[in-house]
Amino acid sequence: MMFALDVGKVMQETLTQAFGPQAVVFAMAAIGLNIHFGYTGLLNFGHIGFLAAGAYGTAIAITSWSINPVLAIGFGIIFALVLALILGVPTLRLRADYLAIVTIAAAEILRLLARSTALRSVTRGAEGLNEWAGGYQDANPFSSIIEVGPFRYLPMQFAIVVFGWLAVAIVSGLVWLIMRSPWGRVLKAIREDEDAARALGKNAYSFKMQALLLGGAIGGFAGFIQVLDKATVQPDTFVPPITFFIWTVLILGGAARVFSPVVGAIIFWFVIVFSESLLSELVADGTVPSSILESTQVSNVRFLIMGLMLMGLMVFRPQGIFGDREEMALDDR
Repeated sequence: MMFALDVGKVMQETLTQAFGPQAVVFAMAAIGLNIHFGYTGLLNFGHIGFLAAGAYGTAIAITSWSINPVLAIGFGIIFALVLALILGVPTLRLRADYLAIVTIAAAEILRLLARSTALRSVTRGAEGLNEWAGGYQDANPFSSIIEVGPFRYLPMQFAIVVFGWLAVAIVSGLVWLIMRSPWGRVLKAIREDEDAARALGKNAYSFKMQALLLGGAIGGFAGFIQVLDKATVQPDTFVPPITFFIWTVLILGGAARVFSPVVGAIIFWFVIVFSESLLSELVADGTVPSSILESTQVSNVRFLIMGLMLMGLMVFRPQGIFGDREEMALDDR
């Protein structure tokens, strides 16, 4: 009976997080990355930089300029758009791997700048910005812990889940419409053969820049959602490995499919949280002896399990769950 109760606890934690705020963040971020890579073929290895720009832009607009919280979200997106311009102007005329190098370096530079003492008056350095989310908390229509079936959320978490998934649905619908428009078809043509698109009179540089801006703006909005739950913006939240977790989400679902980032985010967090919760319970009750696994090692093992699953996916279905094998072809990019 005790074991059954533990399994119930594990499943409650797993399902709560699989559809929780972090799943919303990763789904939204992966939608932006999908526009970059899945539809346009841009190798963005610093996507976390756009999330950082969106988060810091929103918080700085409130703390330094006293901007209305609703308008501040727009400032966060503008910060992400400026970052896209800075990255895209010098690199999009070059091969795709140049963009990969520049983006991963720029994301880390942005994090270190936010952490530096030189900008402490604006970003508060390593301490981060902590007094900016009051307006959002006051506007939260939920005031108590919400329990619905196996799901259990704090008030702000539930608001993020409700409005966040709604935003994901709206953005996904817009992407679905955009990618079936003439503009979206040009992006796919550039992804498949940029020289052929140029031969047909399409300005590949312009279209790639537009795609980088659009995906970056969506990433910036994801960054705002990411920091809203904790009500703090700290530089070490935006470390490089997060970018590759977002890539994992995209690869799991399948590139160039509108709803694959959503499915990928849910699966990613289901596996991560289920692995950690189950292993923690097994270690705590002695089923798994400390000589094999200690409680402090569980958080690392969960990523090992996810890595093994991703390796298996790459072997048996490299295009992801819903993707097409051609969408994952990197040889010609």
